[in-house]
Amino acid sequence: MTYLMGIDLGSTSLKAVVYDWRDGRAVASGSVPNAKVHPYPEHPDWAVWLPEAIWDGVCQAVRTALSRLDDPRQIRGVAVTGMGMDGLPVDEQGQALYPFISWHDPRTGPQLYWWQRYVGVERTFSIGGNPVWLINSALRILWMKVNEPELMARCDKWLLIEDYVNFLLCGRQVTDYSMASCTMLFDQRKLDWSEELLELSGIDRRLLCMVQPSGTILGEVTSRAAQATGLPEGTPVILGGHDHLCGALPVGAFRPGVLLNVTGTWEMVLTATLGPVLDPRLRTIGATVQAHVARGKHTVWCGNVAAEMLEWYRKQFGAAVRRPAASDEAASWEELMAEAASVPPGSRGVLFLPHLVGASCPVVDPKSQGAFVGLRGVTGAADLLRAIIEGLAYQARHMVNAMEETLGVTMDRFVSVGGATRNSLWMQNKADVLGRPIEVPEIEEATPLGAAILAGIGLGLYRDEEDAYQRVYRPGRTFFPDKALAKQYADWFAIYRDLYAALAPIHHRLFDQIHA
Repeated sequence: MTYLMGIDLGSTSLKAVVYDWRDGRAVASGSVPNAKVHPYPEHPDWAVWLPEAIWDGVCQAVRTALSRLDDPRQIRGVAVTGMGMDGLPVDEQGQALYPFISWHDPRTGPQLYWWQRYVGVERTFSIGGNPVWLINSALRILWMKVNEPELMARCDKWLLIEDYVNFLLCGRQVTDYSMASCTMLFDQRKLDWSEELLELSGIDRRLLCMVQPSGTILGEVTSRAAQATGLPEGTPVILGGHDHLCGALPVGAFRPGVLLNVTGTWEMVLTATLGPVLDPRLRTIGATVQAHVARGKHTVWCGNVAAEMLEWYRKQFGAAVRRPAASDEAASWEELMAEAASVPPGSRGVLFLPHLVGASCPVVDPKSQGAFVGLRGVTGAADLLRAIIEGLAYQARHMVNAMEETLGVTMDRFVSVGGATRNSLWMQNKADVLGRPIEVPEIEEATPLGAAILAGIGLGLYRDEEDAYQRVYRPGRTFFPDKALAKQYADWFAIYRDLYAALAPIHHRLFDQIHA
């Protein structure tokens, strides 16, 4: 048998999944929890990923997956996918000099304000398609230059998290177009580093890796990596890409007109384009223009934090919905969803503004904060939970509407992947709020499968993305909107859209007094 492996570096887990290249079916997998740490007592909100923990977790996940195969030599190739902006400096020997600064970490505020003033948001978007966010890689590099100058003097390369794992696997320091797009230093038209943005920012080009297309063969698993992971020495390592774009490959979301909804820690809506659409109106809604992992394609996407809102509720209030005989620990997801389902649509008049970590799209406001509105004396914990689910669905509709209006298109197919697709209540509610059918393919772990597809393209097992899609795609369940509920939700959505503007002055005052 011939198999392909996709390694997925996620915020909550590190996964290795083995697929049969002929039909995309998962045959083995391993997963290890991933956890950010807060190692600086004087800065409790600073969050990092420890490089040794990332590599150890990857090795453990790969070994677990391989243990379920008859012969590890059945792995024909491996590719890595995962988070976008998080990177770290390494010295000339490739040793990590500092942890990965997590996308949760707010420390780059001064660099963000500097960038806005001296580089400018308009110029940044017109070249690279990036909103200016705290999490952009360029701002982390600038923070390191100011705050860790001795370490940066020893820095040979800045490696994004996938590139670091690839380097440990095969010894090559290369990034792909989709990952380079996350740095705020990439020229989308030239598909190379922007000399203008590098000059304006003062970032030395030598710190940045060579950029190549996803699906490029990087090298082979080294003897050291083979000993650590169990992968046979000499196994080809192929360049993967950004997680949500890898997830687009097995469901056909490299075709224009298809809208992909990826729901996990973050919720993203994206569509492929035939080139970089650097329309300034997209900048105003917080959209990102990014090179796709599919060759010759770009993408436009919007995103906001999503499932982390439900995780926050589960940790803070989950014990309140557990059965009386259960322990005091937070409720399981099954218990939570059953409780939410007991509440009628509309959450008994409670609305939730899902801005616990600010707002990214189509409202762009890092000072916005979360809020429950419409509380009464009879409001219960389950009402709040249902309101969170509905608030996330309203947020998704807001992103879809803004993207369609700005691009001047109406998407003809909605496909959804990610952990939330296993949640029938959430998916049905989203279909009702959007008023459109949502297709959930029977795909096992779309993101690592997309990485495996890129490995297969690089190795010549697939002619291209379309060939791979035709082989691996499997229809699943489609959630159709309830027409009566869709009409009601359209009315409630109109109220939801007014929440941000009504609360923004209060949230800004609170933010400036407490969090600034």
